[in-house]
Amino acid sequence: METIDAITKRRSIRKFIDKEIPIEIVEKILDSAIKAPSPKNRQPWKFIVITNKDKSSMIEAMQTGIENEKKLEGLLPNSLRFISGAEYTMKIMKQAPITILIFNTQENYLWDEQSIESKFFNTANIQSIGASIENMLLTATDLGIGSLWICDIFFAYREICQWLGEKQQLIAAISLGYADESPHPRPRKKFNDIVEWR
Repeated sequence: METIDAITKRRSIRKFIDKEIPIEIVEKILDSAIKAPSPKNRQPWKFIVITNKDKSSMIEAMQTGIENEKKLEGLLPNSLRFISGAEYTMKIMKQAPITILIFNTQENYLWDEQSIESKFFNTANIQSIGASIENMLLTATDLGIGSLWICDIFFAYREICQWLGEKQQLIAAISLGYADESPHPRPRKKFNDIVEWR
């Protein structure tokens, strides 16, 4: 598949069939992630692949985080209106055969104090991690695998990090599986509304 075709065909998949992904396909997806550009070649990413073996523990951590948010004991007490979306995402994660949790190895927990210099470095690192995530999504599309880029893990940020014993910055997750749906493209802003030529 051409790169532009993969970009055009990529969709956020929220329904997966009950079929395992061969390990060599998951490895190809991860290999594409580590080929992303990064500032000064720092390669600030770490990927933890959650398979069926540990899926129930991941879901339990996610559920605990969501419940703590509902009781205003979590990190996002001003985001209660989004809890139902996080619960829906958790169901998708439960259904998907693989979920990859993505960490920034150059930073610790989100609530740590940062200097201005550290904020610049962290912004650059997060940009490169975003590029690695997009590489995974496009490679998955190319290999016939559905994917969902997940940020709702922030509703269980502390609980997931504690479950994994990770002290590095949790950035996102991707759930992978064979798609059980073919969503239409989502609407996009008009080209001339978002591009300015000078």
